[in-house]
Amino acid sequence: MDGTILVADDDRTIRTVLTQALTRAGCKVHATSSLVTLMRWVEEGRGDLVISDVVMPDGNGLEQLPLIAQARPGLPVIVISAQNTIMTAIQAAEADAYDYLPKPFDLPDLMKRASRALSVKRRVPAAREGGTDQTSDDLPLVGRTATMQNLYRLVARVMNTQMSVLITGESGTGKSLIARTIHDFSDRRNLPFVTVGSSDLEGHDAASTIMGRAKGGSVLFDEVGDLSNAAQALIVRALDTLGDNAPRIMATSQTDLAHLIEEGAFRQDLFYRLSGVTINVPSLRERVDDIPLLASHFLSRTEREGAPLRTFAESAMDLVRAYSWPGNVRQLENAIRRLVFTATEEEITKPEVELVLNNQPAMEPLRSGGEGEKLSASIAKHLQRYFDLHGGVLPPPGLYNRILKEVEAPLIEISLDATGGNQAKCADLLGINRNTLRKKIIDLDIRVTRRRKLM
Repeated sequence: MDGTILVADDDRTIRTVLTQALTRAGCKVHATSSLVTLMRWVEEGRGDLVISDVVMPDGNGLEQLPLIAQARPGLPVIVISAQNTIMTAIQAAEADAYDYLPKPFDLPDLMKRASRALSVKRRVPAAREGGTDQTSDDLPLVGRTATMQNLYRLVARVMNTQMSVLITGESGTGKSLIARTIHDFSDRRNLPFVTVGSSDLEGHDAASTIMGRAKGGSVLFDEVGDLSNAAQALIVRALDTLGDNAPRIMATSQTDLAHLIEEGAFRQDLFYRLSGVTINVPSLRERVDDIPLLASHFLSRTEREGAPLRTFAESAMDLVRAYSWPGNVRQLENAIRRLVFTATEEEITKPEVELVLNNQPAMEPLRSGGEGEKLSASIAKHLQRYFDLHGGVLPPPGLYNRILKEVEAPLIEISLDATGGNQAKCADLLGINRNTLRKKIIDLDIRVTRRRKLM
């Protein structure tokens, strides 16, 4: 590696480590804790690469990027930051940073990126128009884990491309939020963002009408794996007739589309049209280390909305981290909101977390196990998956009652429906006392509707 590198960071240890590593690699290094000094070096023509922190004692490193580009067009800048939100990656991309790395960074990875930056001639950045008043507080896309940081960088790279984007992941991971973020921070931000569900695709010209409504903005086809064959055909025809001023096409799916293609339930030609870039959003159990950060974000948000100030006891947070969160980030946010209003003191305790988690769904919705499979076998498979999702950590206490409640509720609801809401007949059908049935209806919050039932 050959060249002169300017390092700006207010952390002396980071300056020392980078200086030693880059010098050993054959580079000359000038290091400073001041953005003023960095800008003087840049204006003097020093340096072939800049590595800069964001939060500095005398300013913001991201705000210096346009000034660096103006003084030295094409000079690459690698941004390093402890602000681990998607906004940092987006702002770095919008300011035309060469690359972005979160702290703590992997030193060999940074060295590879620095080597590439020195060897690749940078283009002169084009001026950007418009802006956005959104802040990171509006975006619960936060996380320090490597998988989330990779996602942030990918989102930032594809924002202003013309390629279609397919966003995959489980329910509650934030797929639609990522699509909205791509639109809101792209050069189409001032144009319409149109979300399309299966009910919007009725009629021969429905898809073409939707494209016209977008007016060159963005169209999001939500959960495309649920679309009928007829709806898929409408989309294919509409995409094939797109001309000038075509909208950006995005789609989300929590279903494995490759599996649906094999079964003949999803059109291969539509898949290829939608999957120009595929962004996979990790489940919450794949980034457990982000749970405390997300919890803190949601606690701050509820406080800004007027709720009481709350914090987690260490044992309480350990329990939150150990939970499987089958509903992912959406379920986590709902649980934390419930804890904010049910906790008796400022510090949320472990028993309070146990109480809320014990009322959470123990499992994901049951899927068909195939024709002829016994109920016990289907339940066994689902229970095994539930334990597997905890990654070797035991589920929260009270599992027996949670599982029974999940099985008991639909059993009673279906039995009541079969008997037309007649509780005496239902109790007899189930083989339990009528008073016992009434108590279970109340405890399980089951709605009873009396009607005539032809048997």
